[in-house]
Amino acid sequence: MGETILETKHLSRYFGDLKAVDDLNIKVEQGEVFGFLGPNGAGKSTAIKMFTTLLKPTSGEAFVGGYNILTDSVSVRRFIGYVPQMLSADATLTGYENLWVFAKLYDLPRKGLEKHVRESLAFMGLEEAADRMVRTYSGGMIRRLEIAQSVLHHPQLLFLDEPTIGLDPLARKAVWGHIMDLRDRYKMTIFMTTHMMDEADNLCQRIAIMNRGKVAAIDTPVALKASVGANATLEEVFVRYSGDKIESGESYRDTARVRRTAKRLG
Repeated sequence: MGETILETKHLSRYFGDLKAVDDLNIKVEQGEVFGFLGPNGAGKSTAIKMFTTLLKPTSGEAFVGGYNILTDSVSVRRFIGYVPQMLSADATLTGYENLWVFAKLYDLPRKGLEKHVRESLAFMGLEEAADRMVRTYSGGMIRRLEIAQSVLHHPQLLFLDEPTIGLDPLARKAVWGHIMDLRDRYKMTIFMTTHMMDEADNLCQRIAIMNRGKVAAIDTPVALKASVGANATLEEVFVRYSGDKIESGESYRDTARVRRTAKRLG
């Protein structure tokens, strides 16, 4: 753990009468894996969109890497990586071409760029598929490509919004193996949402549980389970604090369909 890398102060976002995020106050420390859990509609994705400068808050403040999300949005975007629930890979391009496009968006230096892109693909286990069209990729390969896109510029804070949605257990394991390798390699902080309680329990140092736009509980997985009772599971913690049950295809088309039909109000 180190210094605070993300902090919110009474952060809120309303859509008419709907309080999607209501008076959010959290701190995330440098180097930790922070879980952000809650049922669909709890405000998770809305909060992440504010953290990543895609959505302006109604009130309150948030600081990412010390930068204000409203007054220094350009610095925030350079500081972070973001893997959304929605498909961000272009099926009509190759894996290499997808990364090249993102390198241009990040304005990375052209010198040595081809080598950097190739190395990024290789690190995510996509070296042999680099020159194939992404529409031929499996769901797990697509997710690894999207993660490679988001970390080309070596961000210090990586936001992962349902990173393994629609993936089978083997693909999930592979994706998380690469994510944790990236974290170790680049000393990144990871801020993640998931409905997979085993992921949150095994990977996160701390977890915040959202309910109706507010943080209902925040602590380590061990402490949260102890607060519910002896031998409690994280799923039981989730149900206790969120008042809801857990809701939990491998081709490009299947992955697109799964993500399109997943509820994204959270």
